[in-house]
This record gives sequence, C-alpha cells and structure tokens, in this order.
Amino acid sequence: MSGATNDEPFRLLVVDDEPNIRSGLAKGLTRVVDVIETAADADEALDKFAKTNFHLVIADVRLNCNMSGIELVQKMLQKRPQTTVIVITAHGTVETAVDAMRAGAFDFIAKPLDLNLVRQQVTKARAHHNLRTENVRLRTELASAGEVSGIIGSSAAMQSVFQQIRQVASTEATVMIQGESGTGKELIARAVHDLSPRSSGPFIAVNLGAVSETLLESELFGHEKGSFSGASRQKPGCFEQAVGGTLFLDEVTEMSPKSQVDLLRVLESQRYTRVGGEEVQVADARIVSATNRTVSMLIDDGTFREDLFYRLNVIPIEVPSLRGRREDIPLLVEHFLKLFCDRHGRSQKQLTTDAVEVMASARWPGNVRQLRNVVERLVVTHTGDTVTASDLPSELTSLGSFSTIANQTLAEAVEKCEKDVITAALAECNFHREKTAKQLGVSIRTLHYKMGRYGLH
Repeated sequence: MSGATNDEPFRLLVVDDEPNIRSGLAKGLTRVVDVIETAADADEALDKFAKTNFHLVIADVRLNCNMSGIELVQKMLQKRPQTTVIVITAHGTVETAVDAMRAGAFDFIAKPLDLNLVRQQVTKARAHHNLRTENVRLRTELASAGEVSGIIGSSAAMQSVFQQIRQVASTEATVMIQGESGTGKELIARAVHDLSPRSSGPFIAVNLGAVSETLLESELFGHEKGSFSGASRQKPGCFEQAVGGTLFLDEVTEMSPKSQVDLLRVLESQRYTRVGGEEVQVADARIVSATNRTVSMLIDDGTFREDLFYRLNVIPIEVPSLRGRREDIPLLVEHFLKLFCDRHGRSQKQLTTDAVEVMASARWPGNVRQLRNVVERLVVTHTGDTVTASDLPSELTSLGSFSTIANQTLAEAVEKCEKDVITAALAECNFHREKTAKQLGVSIRTLHYKMGRYGLH
C-alpha cells in the first residue's frame, strides 16, 4: 500500500493497557498501514510520539495510569495538530468518547472491537490524512508560484509578505499582522491557515473591537446555561469553535485591560472555562491576531499590556498600504472588474490608460477595501463598457495626482485631503459615525463638525 506521501510510510501507534488488544490490532492492521508500534500507557505513548512522526494514533480513553485517553489526545494534538486520532471506548462511555472528539479526535470505536470495522475506520482515516496532505501540498505549490490563497500582488512588498506566510504557516507560532485598515489583514490570516497543517480545521474570526467588554468573555470562552440573564442554553465560544484550527483575533488592541488579562492567561496555560462553568477546556487553536494601530505607542500609553504583545507578536507580519504597492493597482483593478461584472451580470468593462493612471496615483486612504468598493460602484453605475478618467469618482480625481495639489494653496490642499479622508472613512464604515470617528482617531463631536463644514451630511 502506498505511503502517507509519495515517499513516506504511513505510521500507526496503538495505545491500550490490554496486551491482547495491542497485539490483536498490530496483527490485524498490517495490510492497512505500513508501520505499527504499540504503547501500554500514556507515558510510553508520548515518548514514542516525540521520537516518531505517527500519522494515526488509536488510543483507549480509559488507561490505567495518571493520564486519561482524552488528556493524551490533547497533548498529542498540541504537539502535532496534523495527527489523526481514533479513540476506543467501552460500552457506557460513549459520552467520554464524544468529549475526546471535541478535543480533536477524528472518530471513536466502541468495544468489543470488530476488526473489520476497525480496518474500515483506519482506511477512512488514512484517506482523510492523504487528502489533507495533498491539499497542503497544492496550496504550497501555488504559494511558491507567487499566489497565496487568492491574494493578488506582484510587487516586491507583497512578495515579501508571501515569503513570510510560507515560512510561518507550517509552524504553531502565534502571528500578529499589522497594517492600515483595509489592507487585507484577514486575507493574510486565512492564507496562514490555508497553508498550515490545521487547514482542514475551522478558521474562526472575531472582531474584538465590535464586541462590548461585557459580552467579550462569553464570545471568546462560551457560557453555560443560566450563567447570566438571557443565557438560555450552553454556548461554545470562539476558542471552542476553533479547536483543531485557527482563531483570528481582529482589532486585538481594542480589548479592555480585564479582557487582555483573560486572554493572556489562556495563552499561557492553554486552558479556560466557560462563563458560569467549572469544567476546564483545552485551548487547541492556533492564534493569529491583527491590529491597525501602532502597538508600541499603546504600550507606552499603558493601554495595551506589553507581556500580551510579546505573546501575540512571536511572528510579526507587516502588510503594506496600497500606496506602498502602487504597481499592484492595475492587477487589482482588473481582478475586481472581472469579479463584479460576473457577480452583477454586467458586460466586461475596461479602463482607459488615463483612468488607470489616475487610480494608480490616487491616495487610497481606505486601501484595497476602498479600491474594491470604487470598482464595484463603477461596474454597477457606469453604463458604458469603457471607463475614462472623467468617469472616476471625485474622491480619486480631486487627489488623484500630486500635480493637482501643487496648483492649490496649502490650506486648500489640506482641506481637500481632509474631506476625502473623511469621505473614504465614512464609506468604509458604512456611515456608522462612532466607528468612523474611532478609525480617524477623533471625537464624535469633531467628526460632526467636520462633516458639517464639508457638507457631508
């Protein structure tokens, strides 16, 4: 039988305290896997697991030692998340087996064992492993060819980002992505997940800046039924939903001091409990965070914990602004034109050379997100098949080139720039004034004053 990859044998580790089961499975599965080893207890299993790359582990949930099969599964998957685990359970302990699957096990088999059923489950687990390995290989080949999870960019700045993604994806290291709003930080996080051994697991994203402090603990860690007013049922949190996968914490610097302490504790211990609960849960998720703020300034101000920053910023990835990768703008415009013409049932549109030049030289305070919105607006509202520079929205043409600014007084140029930045921020935040003010770093009163001054109501 072919190996786990083209040149690697598929290895199985059987963990059970009953010698007959160990020997029976070792003999009965010789035609299904390439290499089989056995262990009588958790300590022996962990020792062998540390020395050998086992692709599949079959473990009893009830071991006559200080460690349960569930704890063994958790430890193994924390060390090597790509491992497939099947648990064995006696009649009456199916609930325990389900707990093991929540901890990351692939499936469970009830005792007394039916060897034919075991062979079927192992064959299915092997096929699952091979498919996951092949998916990672194909994604890695695409990344090597210059495209990472659909992210577009041929500029040197983006090629550097792609290289960082390829280097970090195969590890378990936490990643912090920094960059201006609208640069595509979540796409980078998804690329890290897609190229990782956890790619077959879930990708759970939560915007910490959009969740109030009172609800954030429940959002991250879940809650038990009746733990607070309105908690009518048990609810898993983001950490629980992301087991075996990746948890993306967007706007991580917006957390309150208490929430920062809670998150730091989980990152250090890999353990947490649901709100109102006592059962300890294992945090088996790779953490990727993102922020559009300068963290060093927040640390100096005392609004963000330095120790939490070091926990999150093991691998930093800086995403360039659109202004820092202008050579990618024509590629992005072409991509979004095709995307939205297909989506909205429009005939394919083209931009003239002068229109492309204006877009390539525009300020783009909202970055790729703003560019995407502008192209979609053109697709929906422009009736012809050719878009010229005069057809572009004023937010681009008024600040489209530096020569335009040079022909104005400094006061006029500053006012126009301020108006366009506010206009872009309002559009990006769907005209939600509190979010817009927060993004611009001004008070609601200041935003209202500026909107009135520039007639943006």
